Amino acid sequence: MLKAVPLTATSQNQAQTLATPAATPPPPGLLADYATLFKVRVTTMVLITSAAGFYLGSLRSGISPFNVGAVKALAGIAVVTCGASALNQALERKHDRLMRRTADRPMATGRIGLAHGLLVGFLAVILGSIYLAHATNLLTGTLTLLTAVGYVAIYTPLKQVSTINTFIGAFPGAMPPLIGWTAARGLIEWPGVALFAILFVWQFPHFMAIGWMYREDYARAGIRITPTIRNTRYAVRSTVVQALFYAALMLPVSLWPYTLGTTGVVYAVAAAILSLGYLWCTIRFARIGFGEAARSPLLHDADAPSHRQPARDLLHASIVYLPLLLAAMMLDARGRLLF
Repeated sequence: MLKAVPLTATSQNQAQTLATPAATPPPPGLLADYATLFKVRVTTMVLITSAAGFYLGSLRSGISPFNVGAVKALAGIAVVTCGASALNQALERKHDRLMRRTADRPMATGRIGLAHGLLVGFLAVILGSIYLAHATNLLTGTLTLLTAVGYVAIYTPLKQVSTINTFIGAFPGAMPPLIGWTAARGLIEWPGVALFAILFVWQFPHFMAIGWMYREDYARAGIRITPTIRNTRYAVRSTVVQALFYAALMLPVSLWPYTLGTTGVVYAVAAAILSLGYLWCTIRFARIGFGEAARSPLLHDADAPSHRQPARDLLHASIVYLPLLLAAMMLDARGRLLF
């Protein structure tokens, strides 16, 4: 007959340890929640592109781009961008709960309440636009306000209605360098429009890669983008065709500043090389829509490496491409001042 063996203190502690569930990590602090609410990485990209526009506009005016006006302009743009991001998350809080990549956002979880988010968002957009109008010029303040309104009031709700939202959303997404230009110059000119065009075209391969990588997440939240079209084969074909079209268009558009005399031949060479590299990465991504890859049953598997990796590579290429292109533009700008 077997006898029950009494547990020692050590074995009791081990049993309790095994029975105790793993401790859940503490929720993020308010500062971390604000960083998420204000989409710090997106805001940083907005500031980089706005700074490029201000730099080039200042050189066109024959003044140093390193002045107090630049700090004021970028500060105002940052505040409005943060406010627009907060309002965007206020509108999308219910949809964010349905996506793995956004489920932990502060407004989706309720760590930041709706009234709190709306108050912060509206104050930042309105006060930031007023500040810009005062610190730079009325045109810049107005353009920044209209960009925020277009992003929040038009693009955001349209994501639940039609795939056209990607095209519409590219307009506010391309405004930062033009706003930087007007902050320095006080008027809309063709070089500023060329900067807008570069950002406008650049976004499509970039976003098609993101959309394909997270298409199941977007579909779960009811967000209508090309990669979430129910007919998967049509979705992938349409996704890669759009990415290819705009990546090819990127080559002549990236050379526009050179034809306008904004930059020199060094930039033109750099832009051609970078744009051809961007196109090559897009062609690699496009292979998932044709041939054997398009007929593979793995096409329906969002995590299939053969389809996810080319999209990830294109996304990384797009993130590297834009800062390098702007850096080349700024370094070879006509009228560049030496310090």
